[in-house]
Amino acid sequence: MRILFCCEFYYPSVGGVQEVMRHLAERLVQRGHHVTVATTRLAERDFTEHNGVHIVEFGVTGNSVRGMHGEVERYRDFVTAFDGDALMIKAAQQWTFDALWPVLDLIRVRKVFIPCGFSGLYEPSYAEYFEALPDVLRKFDHLIFYAERYRDIDFARQHHLEHHTILPNGACEIEFSVQQDKMFRRRHNIPASSFVFLTVGSVTGVKGHKEIAEAFARLRNGRRHVTLILNGNPPPAPAVVIPEPANEGAGSKESSAAGTAAKRLLGSLGRRVRRVSGLAWRSFGVIRREGWAGIRTRIYALAAAQLEAAGHINWLPGRMRKAADPIRFWVDRASGQANKQVLKINLGRQELVQAYMNADLFVFASNIEYSPLVLFETAAAGTPFLSVPVGNADEIARWTGGGVICPAPKDERGYTRAVPEQFAAEMKRLMESPAQLAELGDVARARWQQQFTWARIADRYEAILRGAQAVETEAVLPCRPDHDGCVRLQG
Repeated sequence: MRILFCCEFYYPSVGGVQEVMRHLAERLVQRGHHVTVATTRLAERDFTEHNGVHIVEFGVTGNSVRGMHGEVERYRDFVTAFDGDALMIKAAQQWTFDALWPVLDLIRVRKVFIPCGFSGLYEPSYAEYFEALPDVLRKFDHLIFYAERYRDIDFARQHHLEHHTILPNGACEIEFSVQQDKMFRRRHNIPASSFVFLTVGSVTGVKGHKEIAEAFARLRNGRRHVTLILNGNPPPAPAVVIPEPANEGAGSKESSAAGTAAKRLLGSLGRRVRRVSGLAWRSFGVIRREGWAGIRTRIYALAAAQLEAAGHINWLPGRMRKAADPIRFWVDRASGQANKQVLKINLGRQELVQAYMNADLFVFASNIEYSPLVLFETAAAGTPFLSVPVGNADEIARWTGGGVICPAPKDERGYTRAVPEQFAAEMKRLMESPAQLAELGDVARARWQQQFTWARIADRYEAILRGAQAVETEAVLPCRPDHDGCVRLQG
């Protein structure tokens, strides 16, 4: 087959969407298919092929709500002219999907779409977008969802969109087939007897690092030595390249110079407007998620950064230090307690796999997710996890048999808010339940090998792209909600 994948970002950019699309694309190439990825032009990408996958770049940013800038028409022309068998787009609310709305009827290949959660479904600014979306989704041949129950698949059911399959994420069978490195703890100065908690995610403020650090600080570990590994990479900041508009004809030197100057001025103004609008959009996003307290926190953070650079961070009162950098506040508090240590690190991929394998319990308290890859990865490592009910974490716990869910409320925008005291109590209970942890880890590893490797998942994608109208959910998931053999959730 000749297949076109469309996604906002792709390798070497890092993120969940990028990793899923890369694993699928490369495995389809290994099976003899020709795969092309249409994605954003990045300054850091100096190649047009990676592991057999062809990459075509477009200088485009934005979406239909915020506005799209750059080579939108070139992208539409490329997709409508694609001479192949299938097209697959991942994620709504981004330009590789939104830009195609006007030309979907012109695309003659099989069209598959992965909605990826509908993060803006409850946002007032996206009301018109989601009013129009059902008619757009009807123009696709097949939809793929990662969860049995979540806002995107519930939206599809509400609008009687039945042409879909539930297909979970997974973890790499190559990365997680290595042996556990017994020297990992020694390399990181972790005592052999220490109970190790691990969390992984970008340090964006919504991936639960603060909540986990606070829960760890509140953990009553007694004489037991405990270690928390807070692994986090900085928020991705891809350098998007938008080409300058081509000159439109020649004129006199004077008019040409004047036109060039005008274009430079307009270009400069346009860039400033986009920067200001982007800042305004991010600020409104903070207000929507966290209220004005979020803005105050960021003001405190700016003040703290200035004072720290000047060597006067202690001038800030404790309340402001906590608000300015809550992760650091709780890490410092935990590190000052007996028999506790915290490692704030950003491990390379191979070492991170070893962290999964050497941890005793993976802990996850993210505020918003769809279907977190990290939970599949910890299952692949044979390490049990404790998570709040974010995204479809409760389903992943049931599917893999390797997780425990700690209850946590959601706010009016759908953000999960862990209760640190309650989470700390669950951490302590599981730490003191080695038999349960061993059983959870063994079951998770076995189910991952049976169902949740990317090789197994690629089989299902290949069938859908070939034209299979349905992949039975019972064949995808190891157990159903009413199946007596399922591992039940705790808490």
